[in-house]
Amino acid sequence: DALPFLTEGMQLDVTEYEGEALEVELPVTVEMKVTQAESAVKGDTATGATKNVVLATGLQVQVPLFVSVGNVIRIDTRSGKYVGRA
Repeated sequence: DALPFLTEGMQLDVTEYEGEALEVELPVTVEMKVTQAESAVKGDTATGATKNVVLATGLQVQVPLFVSVGNVIRIDTRSGKYVGRA
């Protein structure tokens, strides 16, 4: 379950037993770069309007319309939801 949130150089807490990893404890939030984003449609400004983006790890997340490719965003690892821009 943790794989989509893992990035290179991330420090994690790992629970091991007899040399085998049993559990990986992720931070509550992670910051990831947006690599693909749907285009926002002009006039699509209703409250709470969102679009799909793909992050550097391949994770897909719903974000507000103003988020674009190249932005670094913060994701809650417990829910997999957008928290804010980094």
